[in-house]
Amino acid sequence: MQFSDLFDEVPIVAAVKSENELSASLMCDSNVVFLLFGDICNIPQLVKEIKDSGKLAIVHIDLIEGLAAREVGVDFIKEHTEADGIISTKAGLIRYAKTLGLITIRRFFLLDSLALDTISKQSALADADAFEVLPGVMPKIISHIVSECDKPIIAGGLIRDKDDVVNALSAGAIAVSSTNSKVWFL
Repeated sequence: MQFSDLFDEVPIVAAVKSENELSASLMCDSNVVFLLFGDICNIPQLVKEIKDSGKLAIVHIDLIEGLAAREVGVDFIKEHTEADGIISTKAGLIRYAKTLGLITIRRFFLLDSLALDTISKQSALADADAFEVLPGVMPKIISHIVSECDKPIIAGGLIRDKDDVVNALSAGAIAVSSTNSKVWFL
C-alpha cells in the first residue's frame, strides 16, 4: 500500500492537541490521527488509544515534552510506543525514522518565497513519505508545490471549513490536516 492510499476514502486527518480532542478524533471517519501533544510519560498511552480505535498514529515528535530532537527521541517512539510514524521539521530525524521503518512526514512552514524554494530543493533529497505544508489555505501555492515536488502533499494549518478542504484537495493535496474538530466530521 502506498502512503497516499491511506487518504483515498477520507482525505482529512484529525490533528489533536489535547486529550479532549483525542477522544473526539477517535469518533470521526479519519483513518489517521496526528498527535500534536503529550510528554515522555503519557505518549505510549495516547498512541495506544489511537491504535486501539483502528487508526494510524503519527506523532509530531518536535512537540512531545521531554523528548530531545535527536535520534534517541525517534528510538523512544519506535521502541516504547505503537506509533506508525512521526512528523518533524527536522530532516535528520525524518531520515533516521525512515531507516527504522516509520512513516515520515516532513513539516514545512511557508513563511516566504525562500521557504517555498526550500521545499522544491528538499523534495528529491528527502526521505519523507510526504510533506505537510502550513498554512494549507493557499491553493495556488499548494498547486505550485505539487507540480514541483515528487512527494505527496498534506495541507495543514488554518483549515476551517469545507471550502478550505475542497480548495486544498483541488489544488493537488492528498489530504488536509486540521485541529478544527468540525472539519473532521465533514
